[in-house]
Amino acid sequence: MPWSHSLLPSISSPFSIPRSLGTPLHIDLRGDRREIMLSVLALTSVVLLGIVSQTTAIVVYTSWEKHALVGTDVRLSCSFFSWQWTSPDVTFSWQYRADGAKEGISIFHFAGGAPYQDSKGPFRDRLEFVGNPSRRDGSILIKNVDFGDNGTFTCDAKNPPDIAGHPSSVRLVVFEKVPVQAGVITGAIIGVVLGLLILIVAIYYLMRFLVARRVFSLSMSKHGKKGKGKEGSQQKQASAVMDPAKLKAAASEKKKQESRREKK
Repeated sequence: MPWSHSLLPSISSPFSIPRSLGTPLHIDLRGDRREIMLSVLALTSVVLLGIVSQTTAIVVYTSWEKHALVGTDVRLSCSFFSWQWTSPDVTFSWQYRADGAKEGISIFHFAGGAPYQDSKGPFRDRLEFVGNPSRRDGSILIKNVDFGDNGTFTCDAKNPPDIAGHPSSVRLVVFEKVPVQAGVITGAIIGVVLGLLILIVAIYYLMRFLVARRVFSLSMSKHGKKGKGKEGSQQKQASAVMDPAKLKAAASEKKKQESRREKK
């Protein structure tokens, strides 16, 4: 029996939609995709904010080790990195722990645009602030150092609102005479070896040049002798032809030979 449109309304299904509702229902896939993308972006932003919050902590820099001679002045540098602009409330603090001591002592503090140094410690008359806070520099100068100044100097900096960070330390070693470091010796050895190699290569190429020059001169001398021999024979023949006496002798000798042949 052929299908007819009159039978279609009679077919019922739990998922059928009455015609009175208008157009059929379509699943909004675009809306779901937008929600998923928004969720991913929100999660990414949270992760990035967490990373940025960790990387915005202030980072303090000093040297690893500083050497100085007895009686000289030594500069201990301290600087910092911060994502924030340099604050007018920037602070620098220095502590000193002598070799063998368990605890350190505060020897210098910069805050509110003014330096404050310890007036009773071992550096009370020998410490000078030589930094520039506007350029994130909190360096100090220790004058007239002695063996008793050997120890560790720790610098800490704050740049509000960046206050989370770790201080940095530099060890001061005072010598009567600055020792030759192992790096200098190694560099000198490497320089000597390289110099010898360059000298050997230069001698090798010089010998090759001298040998090639000698071979070239010998070959030129041989060719010159051959050329001179040929030129000599040609000159002898030319002189014989041009000499009248020799021409007459040759003519008379020729006549004598002809007369002898006729007699025979």
